[in-house]
Amino acid sequence: FTSSNHVRLLIPVQGLRMTVTAIVNGSAVPAGTGDMDGQDASLQDILIIVHAPPYGSERCLSALRLALALAGQDQYPPRLQVFLMSDATVLALPNQQDASGQTLQKMVEELSGLNVPVKLCRTCALARGLGDLPLIDGCCLGTLAELTEATLQADKVITF
Repeated sequence: FTSSNHVRLLIPVQGLRMTVTAIVNGSAVPAGTGDMDGQDASLQDILIIVHAPPYGSERCLSALRLALALAGQDQYPPRLQVFLMSDATVLALPNQQDASGQTLQKMVEELSGLNVPVKLCRTCALARGLGDLPLIDGCCLGTLAELTEATLQADKVITF
């Protein structure tokens, strides 16, 4: 990678590859701590894909907890996306409660308030009859093409 202000070098260090951004004026900073072309290079793109149903296991809850923890990072907040697949698409239906009265809806709404997109696989949602039903604010149908693009752009993909 080169630009008018930065040159990215790969330097072998005792069998490891380390990326260093060398700034033209002679000073160097580790990759991920500088600013290139107006974008903060420290931001990671993280995609969380959830397949697990919202009830019956804790995987969906764990996915939401992790997403909220990542979205709440102050020093290095990632660019985060959540994509609901398979039975996880049911999570986007409003007004669900478990036996204790707790709702996952609050967690999804909090993610939305933190500007984290929550998308449902359109095909999965339609297969479950969710196409015309109201969704939790901040949730919307997404396409396989969007998931493909998000996957290719992501630094990390986490699945539940």
